[in-house]
Amino acid sequence: MNSVEYRRLGNSGLTISAVGLGCNNLGRAGTATETQEGADAVIHASLESGITFFDVADVYGREPGLSEIMLGKALGSRRDEVVIGTKFGMDMVGANGNDFDARGSRGYIIRAVEASLRRLGTDYIDLYQFHTPDQRTPIAETLAALDDLVQAGKVRYIGHSNRSGWQIADAEFTARMQGGERFISSQNHYNLLDRRAELEVCPAAEAYGLGLLPYFPLANGLLTGKYSDGVAPEGSRLTHARTHLMHQVDYGQLREFSEFAVARDLTELQVAFSWLAAQPSVSSVIAGATRPEQVRENAQAIAWKPSVEELSELDVIFPKTPKVALF
Repeated sequence: MNSVEYRRLGNSGLTISAVGLGCNNLGRAGTATETQEGADAVIHASLESGITFFDVADVYGREPGLSEIMLGKALGSRRDEVVIGTKFGMDMVGANGNDFDARGSRGYIIRAVEASLRRLGTDYIDLYQFHTPDQRTPIAETLAALDDLVQAGKVRYIGHSNRSGWQIADAEFTARMQGGERFISSQNHYNLLDRRAELEVCPAAEAYGLGLLPYFPLANGLLTGKYSDGVAPEGSRLTHARTHLMHQVDYGQLREFSEFAVARDLTELQVAFSWLAAQPSVSSVIAGATRPEQVRENAQAIAWKPSVEELSELDVIFPKTPKVALF
């Protein structure tokens, strides 16, 4: 039995699990999910735990496209039980043809969506997300192409990722002027250690009815409690990737965080996830996993509902990002 919460994605009619599975580890070298067998175990554990939202991208995997292929195979006949969010717009190293650095263009989007549909083994994508802004292509062209995909039934909803506040507002204004499909979600880097999204992204998402989908909720593992003594556990991610983070973090802050969790008989993971889930515009917390037990732990991680006082205590430990002074 699962107790996963389900929420609408922004102001749309799309319902997703409040914890989603980030699929960037599917097909990643050196992980338990490098093989199809390992990927199947994680996907099936997700389904059993009540997770319905699977976030992937065409660029994920040992080679571009591999994560989509593995996700599609793992879901099999259960595809219609879930919400698949995939992304386009990152460099596919020629897998989608020569893109001329204009991956928001109509021609590129058509090639990209057809390729993702083939790899996922489906005839529709629930949430098609523009992975990163394209400085060469007008957002009006991108939106018009995405609107065509929705009208054709190949895509049901559209979202974006890694956009700043003004870019979110620009896309919203353009969509309204064109009378076409509007973005319903914004996927951004957001966690207790990095609250910069609160400066522009969160207010913009709230103003325009976008569902916020935070990634890196555990700040590359720093919010798990494993690093509070200043030492990276053997085999942990920060022993071989993004090692610079070990020199930038405030370990006193992490120890205070651990004490806050222990005082409430919670894990640091539960506090980190629940804090994000308590933010007004957050629809689902995206978390990666390479083992079934991680999935089960993530699925239950937002059962705690922090009080106003507890949120204020966390603000003291992790101060809000100062607002930029206007002169």
